[in-house]
Formats: sequence, structure tokens, C-alpha cells
Amino acid sequence: MRSLLCKLCLAAAAITMTAPAVAQDSYPNQPVKIIVPFSAGGGTDITARLLGDQLRTILRQSVVVDNRPGNAGMIGTRAVAKSAAPDGYTLLVASGEMAVNPHLYKVMPYDWEKDLAPITNLVNVPSVVVVNADVPAKSVQELIAYAKANPKSVSYGSTGTGGMTHLGMELFNKMAGVQINHVPYKGAAQQLTDVAGKHITMTLSSIGATLPFIESGKVKPIAVTSLTRVSTLPQVPAVAEYAPLAGYEFINFFGFYAPAGLPDPVLRKLNAAAVQAFRHPEQVAKLKELGFEPATDTPEQFREFVRRQSKLFAKIVADANVKIEQ
Repeated sequence: MRSLLCKLCLAAAAITMTAPAVAQDSYPNQPVKIIVPFSAGGGTDITARLLGDQLRTILRQSVVVDNRPGNAGMIGTRAVAKSAAPDGYTLLVASGEMAVNPHLYKVMPYDWEKDLAPITNLVNVPSVVVVNADVPAKSVQELIAYAKANPKSVSYGSTGTGGMTHLGMELFNKMAGVQINHVPYKGAAQQLTDVAGKHITMTLSSIGATLPFIESGKVKPIAVTSLTRVSTLPQVPAVAEYAPLAGYEFINFFGFYAPAGLPDPVLRKLNAAAVQAFRHPEQVAKLKELGFEPATDTPEQFREFVRRQSKLFAKIVADANVKIEQ
């Protein structure tokens, strides 16, 4: 009797130990949700939907995108970091705010290092510096000279205090030795409209959002913010091509995350699926048309990338003395 009881206990233990492995091997066996912490139609949302379209085929499971905007992306991010089970069925696509917000807000509802499992970066998003049609400058050098000659009247629009546009332009101000005046907006659309309407001098904006304004001649492109030129605007130089600003680089990024504690086999499966999705030639072409540069990597590489970006943003925030009221 005792021998039979021992065998039953051992069998039960074996079943318990193998159950998680079986669950992981069968992943996914139900719909997957990707939370986007911004409104529909923006770059983060577009990236998530392109990813979701590919994952449906690769994972052979339905994928739903759930937009939860608010509080500089922290509402949607918290929903994954603090509330979602680490089973691979609730995921997150977030932008560079992941590395920026900890340096802007004294109180954070999550700690990305502890509460999230980076899966892969998806795309890097260089911006383009544009000016209104009346500005005589056609290059970075001429823009700097124009800003120095008109210190009170030259202005730039941003998507809001502490946003990526604000930080990118403050880095430009510091490196160029100018003080172009900041005019915050609530989003990219109005700032571009006001540059085109000649209400403000210039802005720094994502290439995808700015292309229609460039193609219509309503704004003039001066330079892109990546270290090298981008395929979407091959005739537009990088800011860094101007020797005194050779180190200038400012990119946003849209990355893929899961809640911390995700089993490693599921993490690796999601990483492989996302890498496959964003390296497919048709997908690469589509991303480049939007001004996005595919940049998939390993979970370990992505974690280190976010850490490096965080250090860069921390310095910009400190140098520009950017303050956010909570």
C-alpha cells in the first residue's frame, strides 16, 4: 500500500512539473492582445497593427490591438506591467516614453526594469527637421545662423513638454549653441499645420507624419535626426553631416514587451515571431515608406538598448531643466 501511494505521489509530481512545459509548447492557444498606450493612428499604433497582422499568420492565432491612451503612455503601460498575467496573452507595444518618463515624473506607476520583459525592439524612428516656406535657410548651418540672427522670433513646435520633439529640439539647441523658443502643442498634427501656416518657424517630427507636408511644398526639410540619411528622404542630409554637430542623433523607438515573469520559451517564441514579421521584405518596404527603420534584436540586446536610451534622455532632461507637474 505504501509503495502504491509513493508511486501515485511521484506521478502527480511529474504531472505538475510538466504542466507548464506543455502549456508553453502549446502557446498560443487563445487570442493575443497587444495594448498600445496611445491613441489610434499614431506611430506606435501603426507599428502595433502591422505587427499584429503578421503575428496572426505566424502564430496562427487572432491578435487584437487595444488602445489605452493617457498620462504620457503610463496608463496603458501600467495595465501590462502591473495587471496582466505573465502568460504571453497580454502584451505591449510602446514608444521611447519608456526610457523618458522615469526622468520626468517623480512618481511612476511601474518600474520597467522590474515589471516588464523586453521582447524586441521593432523600429527606430528618426525625425526630420522642417521649417516654414518663408525661412531662408536650406541647411543646418544656415538654420543655425538664422536662429542666432533672430533669437526672439525663431520658434519650434513640439508635441508637448517632455515629449520626444521637445527633447530632440533641446538637444539641438544645446549642441548648436542656439535658443530656439519652445511652443508646446498637444500632438503632431497641429504643430505641423502651424509650421505650414507660418505661425511658427519650425519643428522636428516623424518622417511619416511630415511627408505629406514636404511633398506638398508646405514645409522645407532641413535634416534628419539619425546619424545617417534615410531611404525615404535620400536627398535630405543628417544633422550629423554638419561637422560641428557630428555627434547629433535623436531617434524614437517602438518596442515590444510582456509582463515580467514570462516563461522563457514563450519569450523566445514571441521574439522569433516578431523578428520574422519585421524582416519580411514586404513588411520592411512598408515600414520604410512610413519613415521607420526595422530594428529587431534579442531580448537581451533590447533591454540594454532601452537602458542606453534612458541615460541619453536623462542627460537631455537635466541639461534643458525640463519639469513636469504631477
